[in-house]
Amino acid sequence: MTTKPRAVVLLSGGLDSTTILALAIQSGFEPYAVSFRYGQRHEIELTAAARIAAAAGVAKHILVDVDMRQLGGSALTSDIAVPKSKTVDDIGTEIPVTYVPARNTVFLAYSLAWAETLGAGDIFIGVNAVDYSGYPDCRPEYIEAFERMANLATKAAVEGTQPIKIHTPLIHLTKAQIIKTGLSLGVDYSMTTSCYDPAKDGTSCGHCDACLLRRKGFMDNGLVDPAA
Repeated sequence: MTTKPRAVVLLSGGLDSTTILALAIQSGFEPYAVSFRYGQRHEIELTAAARIAAAAGVAKHILVDVDMRQLGGSALTSDIAVPKSKTVDDIGTEIPVTYVPARNTVFLAYSLAWAETLGAGDIFIGVNAVDYSGYPDCRPEYIEAFERMANLATKAAVEGTQPIKIHTPLIHLTKAQIIKTGLSLGVDYSMTTSCYDPAKDGTSCGHCDACLLRRKGFMDNGLVDPAA
């Protein structure tokens, strides 16, 4: 019996990370999912992440607590209002206040530590540099730099037994292309949530950057968002 290689998959409960999980499975990896409770106002996403991980049959799903609300500096981790727009065209060109300082660096560092513990050389993250809100830690050059660092920082990589690869298969895709890819893999997007500022019952606001980009992605495929 052939043993599948292990991979750590960052799973937020959103559209992109759920697609990434499906891609990791399709690629022949045994997925170990990690989600983060970091003080985000949209903590409802963690319920979705648990549901998605269970449905996908991951080898293990862990929830890591990192209280980034202590640091503030973002509309997602403080009392700063989440920006709302009428259409995707209204989304600004500057890095928005929904950017959480160093979030992906923190998340990838934890994921790297778990990967080394698991004997895994592969980490999947759903960053995207096309239909996104301008976050600096979603760019290819950032991921390349982190991967270089990871291979300098881990015992297994330095000893040559387990190099680290950061997989970002969505990084050059539009939201519409991501959705099309996920649907071809049987992803049930009704299980996911993307809103930055949902109501207490989980209902999406419909006007934050994440909601607008998600809606456009489904519309570009001639579909209605099943989670709407």
